[in-house]
Amino acid sequence: MIITDNHMHLYRHLKLEALEEFKKAGGTHVLLVSLLAHHYDVSPKSGRDYVKVFEEHLSLVRKANKIVKAYAVLGVHPAEITIIGSRLGFEKATEIMKEALEIAGEYVAKGEAVAIKSGRPHYRVDSHVWKLSNEVMRHAFEVAKEVGCAVQLHTESYSFEMAMEIAKIADEVGLKREKVVKHFSPPKVKEFEEIGIFPSVLAGNDNVLTAAKQGSRFVLETDYIDDPKRPGAVLGPKTVPRKVKELLKHGFDEDFIYKICKENIEKIYGIEL
Repeated sequence: MIITDNHMHLYRHLKLEALEEFKKAGGTHVLLVSLLAHHYDVSPKSGRDYVKVFEEHLSLVRKANKIVKAYAVLGVHPAEITIIGSRLGFEKATEIMKEALEIAGEYVAKGEAVAIKSGRPHYRVDSHVWKLSNEVMRHAFEVAKEVGCAVQLHTESYSFEMAMEIAKIADEVGLKREKVVKHFSPPKVKEFEEIGIFPSVLAGNDNVLTAAKQGSRFVLETDYIDDPKRPGAVLGPKTVPRKVKELLKHGFDEDFIYKICKENIEKIYGIEL
């Protein structure tokens, strides 16, 4: 049985051992997402500085593939606008982030990654920074359309209005809504289906069962961050396999699991599991 975690990070706590735990619990496939530049001891002055970030991440993904089937998602976390902006100014930060997204797109075009990551801050910023953040996100959509890939989005907390706004930006760019994946989604599967963007449901609490009762148009994630200061955050690496197996106990069959863990992943990312 294929069990996929759609959004996981490996950093400086369990590292590859986290994937051993994921595998032991029944996990088979994972999308590993790159972290903020400072996690790689990079303080970007240009978009090209992200090459070190992406190369380190790809090296990790290659090692991960000896344990489970791992895919790379390369991106620029939206919080970078504040971090880089405080040093170099927000316009310069915007320019750097856009260039880095273009470089991430080049890795996708070469087949070394399956998606890019972008979004906008999940915390309050002033209207100018918000406008620039939306510019960066729109540019991520343009890159994704050009190279034919999906975008995983880190944004403010979900609301119907927020998701519709983002969906319309994708429309303006010409990126299919189903190629926009809202990371850290609540289990509002029917609502997401109406909007058209894809929910990556956080697998904590009763979210998985709640989502499953509404349909199969979702994927699952832990957003495991592998931080030694917060060892089980956001959710531990065993969570998705455990929650998927619980669905079987609630009467959902293996065809349902196949849909959320294989077919949906293949459709979003254009890959074959």
